[in-house]
Amino acid sequence: MTRGPLEWLRVATALIDMQGHCNVFTAGSRLRQEDSPPRIVEHPSDLIVSKGEPATLNCKAEGRPTPTVEWYKDGERVETDKDEPRSHRMLLPSGSLFFLRIVHGRRSKPDEGAYVCVARNYLGEAVSRNASLEVAWAFQQPPGANCVTAA
Repeated sequence: MTRGPLEWLRVATALIDMQGHCNVFTAGSRLRQEDSPPRIVEHPSDLIVSKGEPATLNCKAEGRPTPTVEWYKDGERVETDKDEPRSHRMLLPSGSLFFLRIVHGRRSKPDEGAYVCVARNYLGEAVSRNASLEVAWAFQQPPGANCVTAA
């Protein structure tokens, strides 16, 4: 017995999130009541770090299923060890962004900027508050210079 084209038809529902991502659910998949969209429960904080030192921008998200976390710097996706194994930036299992060492030069400042973490699952996404990472400048007093402090 042959089957006609309508016998292979599956009903599908599509959910489109605020960023235009489309999630399709067939008759065999369903939205479970215990599933929940992502939410950021620990936002990153501003950091001032010395060049060459390690640093961590914290981010923790909850949701079901467990959301994936990506980081963006100045609006551009941050490349981590997940993308490039030799990267000096690591995405930790918690969702935090760990810098093995802060890279900062006269012409290139690849780590300095404004960061956000974005947590996503099939129900949507959550975006953290902005956190700035700034590189501290070491100040050295020239030899023979006198410092005067007010008491």
